[in-house]
Amino acid sequence: MTGGGNAQNDTLDLHQGGVVEDESDSDARTGMRTIPVEDFDLVIFGATGDLARRKILPALFRRFCAGQMSPGARVIGAAKTRHDAESFRAVAADAIREQSSDRCCDEAALGRFLACLDYVPLDALGETGWTDLAGHLDPGHVRAFYFSVRPMLFAELARRIRDYDLVTPGTRIVVEKPFGRDLHSARDLNAMLASNFAERQIYRIDHYLGKETVQNLMVVRFANMLFEPLWNSQYVDHIQITVAESEGIGSRADYYNRAGAMRDMIQNHLMQLLCLTAMEPPARFSPDTLRDEKLKVIHALDPVLPHHIVRGQYEAMPGREADHPSYRQAVGDPRSTTETYIALRVHVSNWRWAGTPFYLRTGKRLVARSSVISVVFKDAPHAIFGQEGGRHINVLTIRLQPNEGITLQVTIKDPGPGGMRLVDVPLDMTFAEALGPEGEHPPDAYERLVMDVIRGDQTLFMRGDEVEAAWAWTDPIIAGWEARGDVPKPYETGSTGPRDAELLLARDNREWRGIRP
Repeated sequence: MTGGGNAQNDTLDLHQGGVVEDESDSDARTGMRTIPVEDFDLVIFGATGDLARRKILPALFRRFCAGQMSPGARVIGAAKTRHDAESFRAVAADAIREQSSDRCCDEAALGRFLACLDYVPLDALGETGWTDLAGHLDPGHVRAFYFSVRPMLFAELARRIRDYDLVTPGTRIVVEKPFGRDLHSARDLNAMLASNFAERQIYRIDHYLGKETVQNLMVVRFANMLFEPLWNSQYVDHIQITVAESEGIGSRADYYNRAGAMRDMIQNHLMQLLCLTAMEPPARFSPDTLRDEKLKVIHALDPVLPHHIVRGQYEAMPGREADHPSYRQAVGDPRSTTETYIALRVHVSNWRWAGTPFYLRTGKRLVARSSVISVVFKDAPHAIFGQEGGRHINVLTIRLQPNEGITLQVTIKDPGPGGMRLVDVPLDMTFAEALGPEGEHPPDAYERLVMDVIRGDQTLFMRGDEVEAAWAWTDPIIAGWEARGDVPKPYETGSTGPRDAELLLARDNREWRGIRP
């Protein structure tokens, strides 16, 4: 597994020559030792909200159990909800137990973790609570402020942190997406944050970059001589990036109807996956060298032609309209033209990828939840086995979720007499099988990313110019379909998307890989 940009990773191998002073912190099953981070104060604005309860607090608890978060660290919830420390700890305990349903929750460890939690009632738009918050912070600790709130509050929070003199040399802020709605708003937000914080203090989080398999994509490419010589237009026929969701919009109706799949998924999550797949090898694994290469990919993207865009919107499931309503029913807008599905044919115009299409697709209410990158290699230059051999291709598949792993499809002879029959079989490295307990329960992306914030490692976070470049490419696509008055194509709940998406690849004599859980 890859680590961050620092010399020290989350864990060290006990058998690689390093001196282990205290093996009591090591995992006997894996021979790995957790490296604790220094003491910190993490302030979570919006600590009673959905993201904090589902992701941030459970992630911190798991890092605490792993020994990475010291007992001297403190997590301070800050929200308008009237809690005291004890009632907030009860909320956190319930959230952690709920999110630990698939594994044992150590109640003794939970009690010790809860002792690290505190709470300050605070008004992000007013002056209430800010002086109290200042009194809870230790000047000797790393100080991080997590903006787990609506984007409209980012500017107010940043200004008040500065006005109340809460900024120290070790201060970082974590900003959740959406980072702007378009290029103009992203520039405004960048400028506002830059007026209060240095770029090295700003962590724009995209949780996809914290996924173990996404990080492994870089290792597969740059640590294995097997793949990198083939990772170009000479050998790769095309690349597919799919992020499929089986759920609908849930409680996000108001936000989603203003955003749509393009703003919600393509501009950030799929853009990051595209960049990591297409980028050149950085000179070293460090924050700015990695982000420099990702930025080059975005700048090399061609404008997307109208006939290379497919937008869709899910319909109700027949006979189950009550629990699986259509998108328009879910948002209460019978005329909504917001897309819940989008597929694009994208070109990276540089020396490595000239002529190789990248097909991106994402959608809600699809047949399964699946995030996959498929690198489809070209046919062998000469078919020596003739018609009997048939057409066979090599595909490298990186499964991001669920069932994380990497599969290489290769062609072999079908056993038995009677001719040279060829079949495609997978060389499969499913993490749960190959890596034992660590692979069965890989760390959640937020575990890695929050600890990276404390370490001061920005490798897996977006830089301001990177965000603006992504919007500069995205905005004309959205403006184009708005000017044309395009209406999303309907598709059935539980399907693979609209029929037009199949035609997008069929015109190129290609087809989508299956969406499988």
